[in-house]
Amino acid sequence: MGRDRIDAYLEAHRGDFEEQLKELIRIPSVSAQPDHDADTRLAAQFVHDDLAAMGLNAQIIPTKRHPIVYAEWLGAKGKPTVLIYGHYDVQPPEPLEPWNSPPFEPTVRDGNLYARGATDDKGQMFTHLKAVEAWLKTEGSLPVNVKFLIEGEEEIGGANLETYVAENHAKLACDYAVISDSSQFAPGMPAITYGLKGLAYFEIHVQGANRDLHSGTYGGAVANPLNALATILASLKGPDGKIAIPGFYDAVKPLEDWERAEFKKLPFSEAEFQADLNVGELVGEAGYTTLERKWARPTCDVNGIWGGYAGAGPKTVLPCKAGAKFSFRLVPDQDPKTVEALLRKHLEAVKPPGVTVELNVSQGAPAVLVNVDSPGVHAAARAIEQGFGVKPVFIREGGSIPVVGLLKRNLNIDTLLLGWGQNDDNLHGPNEKFSLADFHRGIRSSAYLLEELARPS
Repeated sequence: MGRDRIDAYLEAHRGDFEEQLKELIRIPSVSAQPDHDADTRLAAQFVHDDLAAMGLNAQIIPTKRHPIVYAEWLGAKGKPTVLIYGHYDVQPPEPLEPWNSPPFEPTVRDGNLYARGATDDKGQMFTHLKAVEAWLKTEGSLPVNVKFLIEGEEEIGGANLETYVAENHAKLACDYAVISDSSQFAPGMPAITYGLKGLAYFEIHVQGANRDLHSGTYGGAVANPLNALATILASLKGPDGKIAIPGFYDAVKPLEDWERAEFKKLPFSEAEFQADLNVGELVGEAGYTTLERKWARPTCDVNGIWGGYAGAGPKTVLPCKAGAKFSFRLVPDQDPKTVEALLRKHLEAVKPPGVTVELNVSQGAPAVLVNVDSPGVHAAARAIEQGFGVKPVFIREGGSIPVVGLLKRNLNIDTLLLGWGQNDDNLHGPNEKFSLADFHRGIRSSAYLLEELARPS
């Protein structure tokens, strides 16, 4: 049977797959740092060459920054087409001091592979390459048509991918999209993520006088931009944890009863969550559990603030300007542009006298909600159960993956979000890791997924 040959190939090449992944990880493809531009090109070439060696038609597509790798195998006539997305770029490794081993020298400890990019996203992306390799090396064909879209700018916003997708609808046309750039719910509990929050990110600048002033001479007569900024930021949320912008909740899609019931079944301890973070209490919107707040309710957070004097000792200054970065995590069916319009109207109403306010939009993405009762999700659930030995749970995630919305807008497809990582893998932080057992389970599940998606719905 084909499945038996696939299993045998995966088992025989476990060590090879790990060494190949280590080789890819050793390439410091930090997209944010121009000093690593040559490394991003090298990583793109590595992915291209691996896909080409399997027999796919692969190409490297230059962009204004880092290249895109595209590859396809379209020999399964009459079968669905699957678009597999991933990214080969990584976050900067700094700070370096907390790393227990060099960030670009993959090191195995206690069954985990430690390195920058181990799980985000080189390790997870690589599972799909090796799954396709197993089919082509054993069967000479794939159960479905496959297209790979691997970019090098995910960690810096993916602007050039957005342009490429918008200009290549026909080339990228597919029936399903698959992304592994998320996490399981817990060790031994694989998950299908069916919901992602959206994002609306802003930067605000408050200007007062034309120069910094002596707070004794001018205080009480001239508006203080830091005081004004504090008033503005405090107006965004009420003491009940709800966002206080009029109209903000008008488009919010509430949680369904089945979702709340499923969340309650998950083995999540609020007390353990609180203890792990060493905080005195958990806070948030009244009437919702921590998981519901994290996954399915909108939030507002100040991400950075500046102004005035923050050096050693006192300085009695009345600053002339202040600023902050803040963001909203959005839920279905909120629109980032509508949120921006509501925010601007709110700022006009609450702006203290004596200052001017400038609001800049940094980025935005709508939330994503996938129908769990669909042929693709059913196929993914079967594949994961076979690959991991347990049924997956269905979860939402508080983060945003803008490419999911990008594919929905341009290709009109939903994405299967199949995460093989863990919540404690330290994505973006020191000592990032990926369980090698999950790496291999991910490869096996991905291989089975190709077959399951080929079955009649």
